[in-house]
Amino acid sequence: MQETTLKRNRPAAATAPANSSALLIPSEPLAPSLLLVPEEPEQKPKKTRKLFIRTFGCQMNEYDSDKMADVLREDQGVEITQTPEDADIILFNTCSVREKAQEKVFSDLGRVQHLKQSNPDLIIGVGGCVASQEGEAIIKRASYVDVVFGPQTLHRLPDLIARRRESGRAQVDISFPEIEKFDAMPPARVEGYTAFVSIMEGCSKYCSFCVVPYTRGAEVSRPFDDVLMEVADLADQGVKEVTLLGQNVNAYRGPMADSTEIADFAMLLEYVHEIPGIERIRYTTSHPKEMTSRLIEAHGALPKLVPFLHLPVQAGSDPILAAMKRGYTTLEFKSIVRRLRAARPGLTLSSDFIVGFPGETEAEFEKTMKLIRDVGFDQSFSFVYSRRPGTPAADLEDNTPKEVKLERLHRLQALINEQADAISQSMLGTTQRILVEKPSRRDPNELSGRTENNRIVNFVGQPRLIGQMLDVRITQAMTNTLKGEIVTRVSDSGEHA
Repeated sequence: MQETTLKRNRPAAATAPANSSALLIPSEPLAPSLLLVPEEPEQKPKKTRKLFIRTFGCQMNEYDSDKMADVLREDQGVEITQTPEDADIILFNTCSVREKAQEKVFSDLGRVQHLKQSNPDLIIGVGGCVASQEGEAIIKRASYVDVVFGPQTLHRLPDLIARRRESGRAQVDISFPEIEKFDAMPPARVEGYTAFVSIMEGCSKYCSFCVVPYTRGAEVSRPFDDVLMEVADLADQGVKEVTLLGQNVNAYRGPMADSTEIADFAMLLEYVHEIPGIERIRYTTSHPKEMTSRLIEAHGALPKLVPFLHLPVQAGSDPILAAMKRGYTTLEFKSIVRRLRAARPGLTLSSDFIVGFPGETEAEFEKTMKLIRDVGFDQSFSFVYSRRPGTPAADLEDNTPKEVKLERLHRLQALINEQADAISQSMLGTTQRILVEKPSRRDPNELSGRTENNRIVNFVGQPRLIGQMLDVRITQAMTNTLKGEIVTRVSDSGEHA
């Protein structure tokens, strides 16, 4: 019997036919006019699905993880959760650059397997470069994984998940559909004042140690106008600093609408520089071979382009650079640095270094240390060489003991830290232009922002200053951060003068 409830009816002028099974409504209202009316079945609110993403690796992966969230938010209305236990969808966005990357993935998968057992509807997915390398092997080893997708197919996530739910079978798509994923992405949405913009995918350099060309495909550039529209849209949302991303970002060659002309990276920077609202431009990661004269000149001509550059060199020995198939010598690298600093005095550099590459002797390692001193690198990402299956370097004989490699790495990192500390100390008493990004994590009374040369500065300030560009005097230099005090006069409305 259907539950009913009492509802108040308005008077009606007609009665139902005698043979009707409809509720009889009198022509005159009853006193009180309360009639039994069947109740509509109560609709339960639809549960919002929650998404957990764990990201490994480079800034490209960070960007891709944001896009995974965007496509699932638009398609399924998911919300981000910080704990896998609360999630309806768990994604691992993986990196295969370092040693034992695959084992790390399976270890993390093992930690969430019990969640699948208690919640069979849970979707577990593996994306990124390990997914591209391993493909079906992930499903064979971890049968509880539902979807496997590559960096170029993350836009197909909603369809892969839907097919998994409908068929009950795991879905794998690690193809390289050119630049299709950007056409399928929802408009960029950000919270904050800085944003990444991916302008190209893949790599065609084929360094002997690197898996990226095999996991992300060959270099493919986004159309010039698409990039500009995304940056302009971000500026409309309040973004003030953009970082242009690519595996070899300065190899960008983007087709232009209504033209046969191809825009190079320097041209793209010149146009991004003119977008209203954008006050700072960064880019990563660059390759020395693509550092053209026009791009070097742009560092001097475009004030919004920060005087800080990440320029991976990997080693300071010419025989090792040749074995790595980097395509330049130490002298050529130094020449690029000299020209950059001539165009933009004060420019600081960070770099990547691989220690213990097959065949590296102590003398060759010392050449890398000399290059670090000569250039004065400020920061670095440095690692002991790890053999990557399928790369040419994997077949090279490697006789250097691991403990020797680790000792060299520690020496290299100590030198970089020493130079970074010297640069930080040289900033004491100087006034730096800071983009205020957020409250400080350590002190609720302080704000945090970055200098043009990528140093974090904490200083006392009101939350209303977040998102503004301020002048801050540096008062203290620590190992990883700086302390400062606001120099810019701030009005009651929060505007700086």
